[in-house]
Amino acid sequence: MHSWLHGAIGGLGDCHPNRRTRCERTSGVHVAETTGRPARIYSLAILDDIDPFIGTAATSLPAAQGLAATWWWPKAQIGNTHPGATSPLGMVSACAYSGAYPTGYGLYTKNTEGLPEEMFDRPQASGFTHFQQSGTGAIRKYYNYVRVTPMVQPLDTLGQAWPLHDEVAEAGYYAATLDTGIRCEITVGEKVAVHRYTFPEHRSARIVVDLSCGGLAIDHGHTVPLRAHVESIGHGRAQGTVVVEGVPLSVYIEVDIPGWRQMLWHDRRLIEGGTRLDFDRIRQTTLRPFGLLFIGPAAAGQSVEVRIGFSLRGCEQARANLRRECGEGTPAFGNTLARTKDRWRDHVGRIEVEGGSPARRQVFATALYHSLIKPCFADDESPFWPTSGPFAFDVCTMWDIYKTQLPLLAAICPDRAVDLLESLIRVCEEEGNFPIGYRMARGADRFFRQASALVHTALADAHALGLGDLDWNWALVHMEADLRRMYGEDFYEHGVVHPISHTLDLAYAYHCTAGVARALNDGPLADDLAARSHLWSNAFDPATGLLLDSSFYEGGKWNYSFRLLHDMAGRIALAGGDDAFVAMLDAFFGYGAQPVKQPGRRPDPAEMAIGYALNRFEGLNNEPDMEAPWSYHYAGRPDRTAEVVHAALTWQFGTGAGGLPGNDDSGGLSSWYVWASLGLFPIAGQNLFLVNAPAFARATIHTGGRDFVIETSGHRETPIGSDGLERVPPPQYVQSARLNGKPLDVAHLRASDVHAGGRLHLELGPEPSAWGRDSRPPSLSDPTATGTST
Repeated sequence: MHSWLHGAIGGLGDCHPNRRTRCERTSGVHVAETTGRPARIYSLAILDDIDPFIGTAATSLPAAQGLAATWWWPKAQIGNTHPGATSPLGMVSACAYSGAYPTGYGLYTKNTEGLPEEMFDRPQASGFTHFQQSGTGAIRKYYNYVRVTPMVQPLDTLGQAWPLHDEVAEAGYYAATLDTGIRCEITVGEKVAVHRYTFPEHRSARIVVDLSCGGLAIDHGHTVPLRAHVESIGHGRAQGTVVVEGVPLSVYIEVDIPGWRQMLWHDRRLIEGGTRLDFDRIRQTTLRPFGLLFIGPAAAGQSVEVRIGFSLRGCEQARANLRRECGEGTPAFGNTLARTKDRWRDHVGRIEVEGGSPARRQVFATALYHSLIKPCFADDESPFWPTSGPFAFDVCTMWDIYKTQLPLLAAICPDRAVDLLESLIRVCEEEGNFPIGYRMARGADRFFRQASALVHTALADAHALGLGDLDWNWALVHMEADLRRMYGEDFYEHGVVHPISHTLDLAYAYHCTAGVARALNDGPLADDLAARSHLWSNAFDPATGLLLDSSFYEGGKWNYSFRLLHDMAGRIALAGGDDAFVAMLDAFFGYGAQPVKQPGRRPDPAEMAIGYALNRFEGLNNEPDMEAPWSYHYAGRPDRTAEVVHAALTWQFGTGAGGLPGNDDSGGLSSWYVWASLGLFPIAGQNLFLVNAPAFARATIHTGGRDFVIETSGHRETPIGSDGLERVPPPQYVQSARLNGKPLDVAHLRASDVHAGGRLHLELGPEPSAWGRDSRPPSLSDPTATGTST
């Protein structure tokens, strides 16, 4: 048995790698054996380097130096992640529940800017819930359903929160000890959760399942079920369904409790002899807590296992899910944990890196882990249509993930990337439009104000890469029709729409859709779509080279003005040419500027107004400008990209619970870190990667059964801020490049070249070079722009 498994199952050792009380350790080399994939020797024991606590607390990074010190953070300074048990892209998560914002775990109340305020003075929990968000901000609705609470108090105290001690978190595993002395351990499968509670000696120990709990302990944060039923179906067996936000969530529960009693309860009152509760019409004013309870004597150190299967299609399917993953009536914790560890090892093992300090390796490993938690896949579980097939939720939101995370899934989880697109096409069929965000909820809460027509970018990439076996003619029908929905109607009629960023979205989506149409030999449609793709220029003011004045979603005119468009050559010409464009970028990124002070707790409006007036890069604290560092590539200055990205990787991410600069955004931010560390950046929708100096000496991306290797010569190991830097380590610059042994004079690759496998060799040096200055990435209005081919 590998050493990680001993620590994960026991969870009680004196020195654990991912305890709240940190300890020193070293990572070994081990052989990973995964189903369907050859055994590999990892130079980085990446599973052991993952720390799920990163991002769970207010941002606490070393004071930035140099360029990074000039960036200003307007949004909440916290990653909003949770350390709970998860399975790669699985349906279920499980974590301690305090009711805090926004995951249900932790200390903090709702906040949108500055440092978050604490609701509690220390970690606490009233039980353990399922279906947490990961890294999101204010999305208005939340999950945290099916609270399980081990107790040695009367039922009247249900809802009380106890301090947490000795928290441990690993990929697929979470554990903590309640102040009552109960040790709590949780693991999950794809559609199941397994709890293990070890009690102190007590004559009346309890495990309480609350099916009415949901949401957060903030104003307007609670979720009220509409209908529900729960029933006992034999000793240690129960099932129920709760309809929440229009979705029927069903559970099948097994508890091994010889000598214990089992009862239903309502409004904290036991129902002796009752076998079923039905609620046909629940309202906010009539809701009283309800669920079931298991009670009996516990010897000191006695463990009780709770197994829960989940389904969105009824209790029988929940039972079948539990049987498939946990077997029949035997302790399942160890086997479930081992299988989930294997899944995590396989998934994070699809990118291998060599070198780097321990802190850099830990941040990278955790970023890759966070990139693979969402979206949630619940195959054959759609509550909205009856047929089988992929169903995905917690696409929260496309605005956060389409630039970075979806290209990462396409590279290392191509089957799941195709499943997501198939699911979104089905949503479009059933609901009439492609969503910008999609939750486990019925209704029109689809985040349409954030952006327009983003699914088109992922579909265009999937088609160019030849992923999956989607019905592309049918997909094209929906892509073309969706362009004229919502804001798209005004764009279609007038060629411009406000908020002005939607003009850029829609013009880009027309470009992506035109490419698919042309590849499918529909020339007339492709020509019509391509004509409207040129309308991006209607969004800009030629007098300033910036976007027109408009309203902007969580950003400002400068943040949105440096997006990577399909016609960057035209956009740079509109700004006055390369030199003028680079000067604008230099001002945006703070070259020559003084360090700024970040907002603290409860920043006043005047302080925020001064910060916004800087018109400054927001340093990965926010989404709109996360691809802006690579704009320099299109003006022949990849050296500037290297400097900005190096500053971000050095100072904006760190170890510890406060190691993220802002919301992780369902993995969108962490995916940015992964790509930036590899020296690649995907241009979603264009079958394109931009190339930059990587943070590791060597990396391998295992993509679709092929390996793409990024290797370097002249690489110098650089620490990150968490290593206690006394000075800013200088960046490195690409001096020359070779792709599969042939000279590569351009600073970009086709994504299809990466997916095909191969070897990119980068010679690095301490000074900027001429590499990548003369040949620009492809652009709509620049016929001389060069592509690459192996």
